[in-house]
Amino acid sequence: MGAGGAATPGGQEGGVRLVGYNNFVRQNPMSDRFTVHKFHHIDFWCADATNTFKRFQHGLGMSLVAKSDQSTNNTLYASYVLKSNDLVFSFTAPYSKKAAALSEGTPLRDYSLDQAYDFVNTHGLAVRSVGILVDCAKAAYEASVAHGGKGVRPPTELKDAATGTSQTVSEVSLYGDVVLRFVSGDFKGPYLAGYEALPEIAAQSFGIRRVDHAVGNTHDLIKAVEYVIGFTGFHEFAEFVAEDVGTVDSGLNSMVLASNNEAVLLPINEPTFGTPRKSQIQTYLEQNEGPGLQHLALMTDDIFHTLREMRKRSDVGGFEFMPKPSDKYYRNLPKKIGDVLTPEQYKECEELGILVDKDDQGVLLQIFTKPLGDRPTIFIEIIQRVGCMREVREPATNAVVGTEQAAGCGGFGKGNFSELFKSIEDYERTLNV
Repeated sequence: MGAGGAATPGGQEGGVRLVGYNNFVRQNPMSDRFTVHKFHHIDFWCADATNTFKRFQHGLGMSLVAKSDQSTNNTLYASYVLKSNDLVFSFTAPYSKKAAALSEGTPLRDYSLDQAYDFVNTHGLAVRSVGILVDCAKAAYEASVAHGGKGVRPPTELKDAATGTSQTVSEVSLYGDVVLRFVSGDFKGPYLAGYEALPEIAAQSFGIRRVDHAVGNTHDLIKAVEYVIGFTGFHEFAEFVAEDVGTVDSGLNSMVLASNNEAVLLPINEPTFGTPRKSQIQTYLEQNEGPGLQHLALMTDDIFHTLREMRKRSDVGGFEFMPKPSDKYYRNLPKKIGDVLTPEQYKECEELGILVDKDDQGVLLQIFTKPLGDRPTIFIEIIQRVGCMREVREPATNAVVGTEQAAGCGGFGKGNFSELFKSIEDYERTLNV
């Protein structure tokens, strides 16, 4: 364990302790209980999958690549899959309780109408499943349950008749009604076996590449972190306390958990109390009616292009963004960040409302949308990380085969939290929440 960091799964004396950004020492004990590769997909549950997917398709520049609905002989639920490079979103909604029925074309045959209706009534538009690609979904499930994970879907085999390939999915509770979904197998389709793949129609990509991190909100940070570390073996990657990131009005505590390869990053937040205003995390917990996934950070290689495209659509069915920081913030930015960005890029940051921060390894550019639905709950973060490139070597020969960017390059916007909090506080003042 680092200087006050989270314990590894062996459960060293003292357990998980929150010590703050300045006292935390990052270590990677390579302690995963099963082999994790990367984020596979994010599944949203909603009341109307058709209109929801079309809004995300329009607002994020994603392509419709697969579906499962009445037209594919799934009479239980409708589900549509969008893709942008390695980013995969699915949107799933139940059919009428009086008309829906299990049919031969239903891929996930244990889907519960009652559970789906309860989920949407409780949370509104929200993430149900965080899918991650693993070596073996069966082994991941068994290891998770053996170490305290709450099993939700036992290993289930899905077969693709057209190719003769198969896929195994399993699920373990992550926090609240959100599950961590393990995916493995030789099926190479765009989503899950049993969905009908659609020909990719050339769409104007906004350049979004993949999920960088998926952030959850809970009532009790330490309890949630101990649970997730316990069944996954993930290690602590970073942490922040209210003194690091809050304003005089509100704050939060946060820990970031990571897989061995640090391709899966799962920050978890809790509210703090005793401040003049309610913590934004507490507002989320009230409006979501419990813990859940607060936001998804989506990575792009050119945030200026991505933001220009997204902002074109903000007033015509796309996503709106939080108010940008003060003029003073942008006047001080070149001195704070240095010559990593050109004068023209600093100007673009101000025009587009992009926040910029750095750590000892690289630079982070980021911006946050307003909530995606009716409730002030889930939102999206668009980010670009600059720097931190390292060699990739072939394990057997140790030969260099390429380069990659280290996970979390530029940090998680510690230097921007106060600006973000002010922006959210100003926004929430307009909502009477």
